[in-house]
Amino acid sequence: MNQSPTIDTQNIVSPAAWLSLLTTAATILLLASLHILSPEFSPSWRVISEYALGRYGWVLSLMFLSWGVSSWALAVAIKSQVPTTAGKVGLAFLVIAGVGEAMASVFDVRHEVGHGIAGLLGVLGFPVAALLLSIALGRKEIWQPVRKTLFWLANLSWISVVLLIATLVIITMQMIHPNGGHLPQHAPKSLPKGVLGLDGWADRLIVLFNCAWVFVAGWHAIKLPGTSRI
Repeated sequence: MNQSPTIDTQNIVSPAAWLSLLTTAATILLLASLHILSPEFSPSWRVISEYALGRYGWVLSLMFLSWGVSSWALAVAIKSQVPTTAGKVGLAFLVIAGVGEAMASVFDVRHEVGHGIAGLLGVLGFPVAALLLSIALGRKEIWQPVRKTLFWLANLSWISVVLLIATLVIITMQMIHPNGGHLPQHAPKSLPKGVLGLDGWADRLIVLFNCAWVFVAGWHAIKLPGTSRI
Protein backbone atom coordinates (compact mmCIF):
# COMPACT_ATOMS: atom_id res chain seq x y z
CA MET A 1 0.00 0.00 0.00
CA ASN A 2 1.37 3.38 -0.98
CA GLN A 3 1.63 5.70 1.98
CA SER A 4 3.04 9.20 1.98
CA PRO A 5 3.41 11.64 4.88
CA THR A 6 0.11 13.17 5.99
CA ILE A 7 -0.50 16.88 6.40
CA ASP A 8 0.03 16.48 10.15
CA THR A 9 3.49 14.93 9.75
CA GLN A 10 4.88 16.33 6.49
CA ASN A 11 6.14 19.53 8.15
CA ILE A 12 8.45 17.55 10.42
CA VAL A 13 9.63 14.90 7.95
CA SER A 14 11.75 17.22 5.84
CA PRO A 15 13.53 19.07 8.69
CA ALA A 16 14.21 15.77 10.49
CA ALA A 17 15.50 14.14 7.30
CA TRP A 18 17.74 17.12 6.51
CA LEU A 19 19.08 17.09 10.07
CA SER A 20 19.85 13.41 9.63
CA LEU A 21 21.72 14.07 6.38
CA LEU A 22 23.71 16.98 7.80
CA THR A 23 24.72 15.15 10.98
CA THR A 24 25.62 12.04 8.99
CA ALA A 25 27.89 14.11 6.77
CA ALA A 26 29.36 15.78 9.86
CA THR A 27 30.06 12.36 11.39
CA ILE A 28 32.08 11.27 8.36
CA LEU A 29 33.92 14.59 8.09
CA LEU A 30 34.81 14.62 11.79
CA LEU A 31 36.10 11.05 11.59
CA ALA A 32 38.14 11.89 8.51
CA SER A 33 39.61 14.94 10.26
CA LEU A 34 40.84 12.78 13.14
CA HIS A 35 43.04 10.85 10.71
CA ILE A 36 44.75 14.13 9.90
CA LEU A 37 44.77 15.63 13.40
CA SER A 38 45.99 12.46 15.14
CA PRO A 39 48.20 10.56 12.68
CA GLU A 40 49.88 8.77 15.57
CA PHE A 41 46.88 6.42 15.72
CA SER A 42 47.28 3.99 12.85
CA PRO A 43 43.85 3.51 11.22
CA SER A 44 44.66 -0.10 10.38
CA TRP A 45 44.75 -1.40 13.96
CA ARG A 46 43.78 1.45 16.33
CA VAL A 47 40.00 1.58 16.78
CA ILE A 48 38.14 4.88 16.54
CA SER A 49 37.52 5.15 20.29
CA GLU A 50 41.27 5.39 20.93
CA TYR A 51 41.32 8.89 19.46
CA ALA A 52 40.04 9.94 22.90
CA LEU A 53 43.55 9.25 24.20
CA GLY A 54 45.03 11.89 21.91
CA ARG A 55 44.93 15.69 21.89
CA TYR A 56 41.69 15.90 19.94
CA GLY A 57 39.33 13.83 22.02
CA TRP A 58 36.75 16.61 21.76
CA VAL A 59 36.56 16.06 18.00
CA LEU A 60 35.79 12.40 18.66
CA SER A 61 33.08 13.41 21.14
CA LEU A 62 31.49 15.66 18.52
CA MET A 63 31.63 12.80 16.03
CA PHE A 64 29.84 10.39 18.33
CA LEU A 65 27.24 13.00 19.29
CA SER A 66 26.60 13.84 15.63
CA TRP A 67 26.29 10.13 14.88
CA GLY A 68 23.66 9.69 17.57
CA VAL A 69 21.66 12.72 16.42
CA SER A 70 21.63 11.38 12.85
CA SER A 71 19.98 8.14 14.02
CA TRP A 72 17.40 9.94 16.14
CA ALA A 73 16.56 12.43 13.38
CA LEU A 74 16.08 9.63 10.85
CA ALA A 75 13.77 7.79 13.26
CA VAL A 76 11.57 10.90 13.39
CA ALA A 77 11.73 11.36 9.60
CA ILE A 78 10.59 7.83 8.69
CA LYS A 79 8.29 7.09 11.62
CA SER A 80 5.13 7.62 9.55
CA GLN A 81 6.42 5.12 6.97
CA VAL A 82 6.70 2.12 9.29
CA PRO A 83 3.25 1.21 10.71
CA THR A 84 4.06 -2.53 10.99
CA THR A 85 5.18 -4.17 14.21
CA ALA A 86 8.54 -5.16 12.73
CA GLY A 87 9.04 -1.61 11.50
CA LYS A 88 8.27 -0.17 14.92
CA VAL A 89 10.73 -2.57 16.52
CA GLY A 90 13.28 -1.39 13.97
CA LEU A 91 12.58 2.22 14.89
CA ALA A 92 13.07 1.37 18.56
CA PHE A 93 16.44 -0.21 17.78
CA LEU A 94 17.39 2.84 15.71
CA VAL A 95 16.69 5.08 18.70
CA ILE A 96 18.61 2.68 20.96
CA ALA A 97 21.54 2.70 18.54
CA GLY A 98 21.47 6.50 18.67
CA VAL A 99 21.62 6.36 22.45
CA GLY A 100 24.73 4.19 22.26
CA GLU A 101 26.36 6.42 19.67
CA ALA A 102 25.68 9.56 21.69
CA MET A 103 26.71 7.89 24.96
CA ALA A 104 30.16 7.30 23.51
CA SER A 105 30.61 11.08 23.32
CA VAL A 106 30.41 11.24 27.12
CA PHE A 107 31.82 7.85 28.12
CA ASP A 108 35.03 7.52 26.16
CA VAL A 109 37.37 4.54 26.10
CA ARG A 110 38.71 5.50 29.54
CA HIS A 111 35.25 4.83 31.05
CA GLU A 112 35.21 1.08 30.51
CA VAL A 113 31.69 0.29 31.74
CA GLY A 114 29.96 3.27 30.16
CA HIS A 115 31.83 2.92 26.90
CA GLY A 116 31.14 -0.80 26.82
CA ILE A 117 27.41 -0.19 27.20
CA ALA A 118 27.55 2.51 24.53
CA GLY A 119 29.28 0.12 22.14
CA LEU A 120 26.81 -2.65 22.85
CA LEU A 121 23.82 -0.40 22.12
CA GLY A 122 25.29 1.38 19.12
CA VAL A 123 27.32 -1.27 17.33
CA LEU A 124 24.89 -4.14 17.85
CA GLY A 125 21.66 -2.13 17.83
CA PHE A 126 22.08 -0.49 14.45
CA PRO A 127 22.33 -3.63 12.24
CA VAL A 128 19.10 -4.93 13.80
CA ALA A 129 17.41 -1.58 13.14
CA ALA A 130 18.69 -1.37 9.57
CA LEU A 131 17.58 -4.90 8.66
CA LEU A 132 14.09 -4.59 10.17
CA LEU A 133 13.52 -1.15 8.67
CA SER A 134 14.86 -2.19 5.27
CA ILE A 135 12.35 -5.02 5.17
CA ALA A 136 9.47 -2.86 6.42
CA LEU A 137 10.19 0.04 4.08
CA GLY A 138 10.99 -2.26 1.15
CA ARG A 139 7.44 -3.60 1.16
CA LYS A 140 6.11 -0.14 0.34
CA GLU A 141 5.89 0.85 -3.30
CA ILE A 142 7.12 4.34 -2.56
CA TRP A 143 10.43 2.95 -1.22
CA GLN A 144 11.09 0.58 -4.12
CA PRO A 145 13.75 2.84 -5.75
CA VAL A 146 16.06 2.38 -2.75
CA ARG A 147 14.88 -1.00 -1.48
CA LYS A 148 17.87 -3.01 -2.71
CA THR A 149 20.37 -0.35 -1.66
CA LEU A 150 19.00 -0.20 1.87
CA PHE A 151 18.93 -3.98 2.14
CA TRP A 152 22.54 -4.40 0.98
CA LEU A 153 23.80 -1.62 3.25
CA ALA A 154 21.90 -3.20 6.16
CA ASN A 155 23.66 -6.50 5.49
CA LEU A 156 27.02 -4.78 5.18
CA SER A 157 26.41 -3.16 8.58
CA TRP A 158 26.23 -6.49 10.42
CA ILE A 159 28.96 -8.03 8.26
CA SER A 160 31.28 -5.20 9.34
CA VAL A 161 30.48 -6.01 12.98
CA VAL A 162 31.41 -9.66 12.38
CA LEU A 163 34.63 -8.52 10.71
CA LEU A 164 35.48 -6.33 13.70
CA ILE A 165 34.97 -9.20 16.13
CA ALA A 166 37.03 -11.55 13.95
CA THR A 167 39.91 -9.11 13.49
CA LEU A 168 39.95 -8.27 17.21
CA VAL A 169 40.23 -11.97 18.03
CA ILE A 170 43.05 -12.40 15.50
CA ILE A 171 45.12 -9.45 16.71
CA THR A 172 44.55 -10.43 20.36
CA MET A 173 45.83 -13.96 19.74
CA GLN A 174 48.81 -12.60 17.81
CA MET A 175 49.67 -10.06 20.53
CA ILE A 176 49.44 -12.66 23.32
CA HIS A 177 51.97 -15.02 21.72
CA PRO A 178 55.07 -12.74 21.83
CA ASN A 179 54.20 -11.50 25.34
CA GLY A 180 54.29 -14.80 27.16
CA GLY A 181 50.54 -15.37 27.06
CA HIS A 182 49.65 -11.87 28.29
CA LEU A 183 48.38 -8.78 26.51
CA PRO A 184 50.54 -5.65 26.84
CA GLN A 185 49.15 -3.15 29.34
CA HIS A 186 49.37 -0.32 26.82
CA ALA A 187 48.99 -0.25 23.07
CA PRO A 188 52.45 -0.30 21.46
CA LYS A 189 53.50 2.47 19.09
CA SER A 190 53.85 -0.11 16.35
CA LEU A 191 52.81 -3.69 15.89
CA PRO A 192 55.37 -6.43 16.51
CA LYS A 193 56.74 -8.17 13.43
CA GLY A 194 54.31 -10.71 12.04
CA VAL A 195 51.22 -9.24 13.75
CA LEU A 196 48.45 -8.36 11.30
CA GLY A 197 46.25 -5.50 12.41
CA LEU A 198 43.00 -4.95 10.54
CA ASP A 199 40.55 -4.25 13.35
CA GLY A 200 40.88 -0.49 12.86
CA TRP A 201 39.66 -0.71 9.28
CA ALA A 202 36.80 -3.00 10.30
CA ASP A 203 35.79 -0.50 12.99
CA ARG A 204 35.73 2.32 10.45
CA LEU A 205 33.66 0.22 8.04
CA ILE A 206 30.96 0.04 10.71
CA VAL A 207 30.69 3.82 10.79
CA LEU A 208 30.85 4.06 6.99
CA PHE A 209 28.11 1.51 6.27
CA ASN A 210 25.87 2.75 9.08
CA CYS A 211 26.14 6.33 7.91
CA ALA A 212 25.56 5.27 4.30
CA TRP A 213 22.32 3.51 5.26
CA VAL A 214 21.09 6.53 7.21
CA PHE A 215 22.02 8.88 4.37
CA VAL A 216 20.18 6.84 1.72
CA ALA A 217 17.06 6.51 3.90
CA GLY A 218 17.13 10.18 4.87
CA TRP A 219 17.62 11.38 1.29
CA HIS A 220 14.70 9.28 0.06
CA ALA A 221 12.50 10.50 2.92
CA ILE A 222 13.04 14.06 1.71
CA LYS A 223 11.77 13.14 -1.76
CA LEU A 224 8.55 11.47 -0.56
CA PRO A 225 5.36 12.93 -2.08
CA GLY A 226 3.76 15.48 0.20
CA THR A 227 6.97 16.18 2.08
CA SER A 228 7.57 19.90 2.38
CA ARG A 229 10.97 21.16 1.26
CA ILE A 230 13.15 23.54 3.25
